[in-house]
Amino acid sequence: MKKILLLLVVMSSFSLTAQNKTELKKHFEAYYKQMKSQGDIQGVINAMTHLDVLEPSQARKDTLAYIYVSEGRNLEALNTIGIEKNATDSDINTEVKAIALNALNQPKRALEFYNILFDKNKTPQLAYEIADLNTQIGDFATAKTKIEYGLANVKDDMKRAFYETQQPYETSLKAAFLYLKALVIFNEDKDNNVETALATLNHALVIDPNFNMAIISKEALLSRKKGE
Repeated sequence: MKKILLLLVVMSSFSLTAQNKTELKKHFEAYYKQMKSQGDIQGVINAMTHLDVLEPSQARKDTLAYIYVSEGRNLEALNTIGIEKNATDSDINTEVKAIALNALNQPKRALEFYNILFDKNKTPQLAYEIADLNTQIGDFATAKTKIEYGLANVKDDMKRAFYETQQPYETSLKAAFLYLKALVIFNEDKDNNVETALATLNHALVIDPNFNMAIISKEALLSRKKGE
């Protein structure tokens, strides 16, 4: 009789726990919807974190990490999904790792994930990121390959954001590729390629006369030329 009573208590306890978990899940799902409708990003993060504790899901972790990286919270994004390269990683997971590692000044590690994305879906936007990172690490041959791919496939309405000013701005992606091409040309031979790099920057500035990075680079090259 005592064994039967003990079994009933245990079963009742399991049932209560399951019921509480279900109720909590419903609560945080409703909370998530409310926070999303209010545009409360931190509220969305809190709700998703609770839901993932109650019912762990890789898809939810990936989405949570994407929200973090969209908010510039790169370490939190990587802490959520890790930095390992796995064959089962979703595209969102891979993109988050690429963006976050790039933002944290880890170009070589970021390149691993950008290359995976590019192999799956070759776009001018991804080609630019790969070319930019390869320029940073001094792999100019690979950078040139991606720049030429980008210039051959870019559309006039494609844009690229830059953040070196207090107010972020967008420029033509084609102009951005030409700016990057000028950097590569100059860095390949800083003594003899100044004129060619300047001509390429001028081409970029014809497309967008207000392209700040191109303007700064042109001024730097002109100063170098005067100092020779």
